[in-house]
Amino acid sequence: MKQSEIKELSTGDLQTKFAELKKSYTELKFAHAIQPLDNPLQIRTVRRSVARVATELTKRGLQ
Repeated sequence: MKQSEIKELSTGDLQTKFAELKKSYTELKFAHAIQPLDNPLQIRTVRRSVARVATELTKRGLQ
């Protein structure tokens, strides 16, 4: 998810997206621990998306 897309979302949508991405990241990590994923770069992509959403939520909380 790109930063420009994240800025367009409302705070409620960001919180929902954050929860979904966090859950997806956890599931990918567990799946990769059991059996290697076909595309392990998915883990990095989802982790970075989680960080982007968390950063935007923090920015909005400080303003």
